[in-house]
Amino acid sequence: MAKENKNEVAAEQLVNPQAESASQPETAQTAPEAVSTDSADLQGLKNELEKVRKQADENLVSWQRERADFTNYKKRIEREQEMLNQNITAATVKKFLVILDDLERAMKLRPTSGEGAAWAEGMELVYRKFISVVESCGVTAMQADNAAFDPNLHEAITHEDSPDHQSGQIIEVVQKGYMIGDRVMRPALVRVAR
Repeated sequence: MAKENKNEVAAEQLVNPQAESASQPETAQTAPEAVSTDSADLQGLKNELEKVRKQADENLVSWQRERADFTNYKKRIEREQEMLNQNITAATVKKFLVILDDLERAMKLRPTSGEGAAWAEGMELVYRKFISVVESCGVTAMQADNAAFDPNLHEAITHEDSPDHQSGQIIEVVQKGYMIGDRVMRPALVRVAR
């Protein structure tokens, strides 16, 4: 019976040569289709990879931009916080500057002998302590003696002829000016030469 099956297969091959290939596995026929399908799949995967890379690049650029924006935001908030602290300090210290002015005037007229001299020394200690507290708040006195008049820093109360000074030079500081940081807290009141 096995012989008859072989004979039938051989006869069928003579009549139909494709019968042999039909009875055998389809490795030879499917290989070109598999290669073309794999090539199409590979191209699709490459396209998808390129899309994913572009999206990743866009996400990276977007993330970097957001990070820079956040860094700038933090810096702006810190600057605003510093300005707010300076404004609060300036408003508070400015109220006490009139007392400091009075202490300076009193120190110019202090007695140098007798009982008043000992009292004046005590007042000078109070004055120095007051100055140190004001300076610890970041407030500094302007040095305006014999400087050139600057309307951003000084306020002229008089313009006078002075043979000892050049035109525009400060003759005398009537009231000290103060700065907090690099900002003018109170301009100096000055007499200016013409």
